[in-house]
Amino acid sequence: MPTYEYRPVDPNRSCDHCRSGFEVVQRMTEPGLTVCPQCKNPISRVLFAPTVVIKGSPVTETDRKIKEYEKEGKWSHAAELADKEAEKTKREDLKIRALENYKKAGYNFDKYDT
Repeated sequence: MPTYEYRPVDPNRSCDHCRSGFEVVQRMTEPGLTVCPQCKNPISRVLFAPTVVIKGSPVTETDRKIKEYEKEGKWSHAAELADKEAEKTKREDLKIRALENYKKAGYNFDKYDT
């Protein structure tokens, strides 16, 4: 159940309970409070913007498929998919991941260095 915060409409006419605001756990279907439960003075619900925290880049369907291949030990499949996606999106993390998966699949890139 959500927690709602209430504050007095007129802080000068409020009691100790509602003066600095108070919280009430209510069902979403319950009507909001309109008066302080103690002093009966008018109160209003405080509205907050929803908090959204996104850390890192969002996981794509391709990222999920690469991880699935890695989990199954299908290193060459994972490498190829990561390589193609890195070319399309220019994501450096996928280029590194592709190289790591190619190495796990048995490809030796050291002999190709000049």
